[in-house]
Amino acid sequence: MPAFAKYPEIKTLMGPDPHLKWIVSGMVFMQLLACYLVKDLSWKWIFFWAYAFGGCINHSLTLAIHDISHNVAFGNKQAKWNRWFAVFANLPIGIPYSASFKKYHIDHHRYLGGDSLDVDIPTDFEGWFFCTPLRKLLWLFLQPLFYSLRPLYVNPKAITRMEILNALVQFSIDLIIYYLWGLKPVIYLIAGTILCLGFHPISGHFIAEHYMFLKGYETYSYYGPLNWLTFNVGYHMEHHDFPSIPGCRLPMVKKIAAEYYDNLPHHQSWIRVLWDFVFDDTLGPYSRVKRLCKLAKES
Repeated sequence: MPAFAKYPEIKTLMGPDPHLKWIVSGMVFMQLLACYLVKDLSWKWIFFWAYAFGGCINHSLTLAIHDISHNVAFGNKQAKWNRWFAVFANLPIGIPYSASFKKYHIDHHRYLGGDSLDVDIPTDFEGWFFCTPLRKLLWLFLQPLFYSLRPLYVNPKAITRMEILNALVQFSIDLIIYYLWGLKPVIYLIAGTILCLGFHPISGHFIAEHYMFLKGYETYSYYGPLNWLTFNVGYHMEHHDFPSIPGCRLPMVKKIAAEYYDNLPHHQSWIRVLWDFVFDDTLGPYSRVKRLCKLAKES
């Protein structure tokens, strides 16, 4: 990689983020406190706070899980600690997610845009059907559904032991919350996850990262303020170049190797990304680079 060869000091940015475990733990306990606080609210306020507050934290936790999947919480030598910490970060999300995400996210990096390998690529049905502004808007609302079901259709894999444990822990916590405080806190968590992974400003990153807004460019970064809430997932070109560098240090990659990133097209606003995706006739679920990739041998 040219940037790494020219700036070997980038290697010093690799390794675990010592603050990540404390930030994530604070977010998890904040959501548990919120569960207690919302237990007596009316349903309209449950959904309001799920969208305006809890869902934002849950979306942020999914991006923490993304970072943890690259072993940046405890380092590569503590893989099991990372896997179990991801299960802990998963708790407020309400639905088991972390173990399955890890299983498929490796392929996203190894086979970016790979047909039937990178399950981020929308199916032919999605590209064909969700092609008008109204249908694309519906597709954005349904993103959590497609992201969870698409892998089972495109690239089904055997259920792992870690996925079973992830589900057992998650549903146990859901049941404990239900026993302690009733149904409303459980709905608050799950509704927040579904709503904020769907049509929500933070969800602009799903479209911003790899949809081809300009021909010839399939990966884009975003350097705006929402990176503060999303573990710098907006620094996406930098992340794909150096996936073992935690999100908190990706701005330093851009600063060190500025000549490799400053002149590349990038997004200024995730809200603008969503607007353009819905109303620009040249954009839609088909606006992804798809390539044939040879399956790598597992070492």
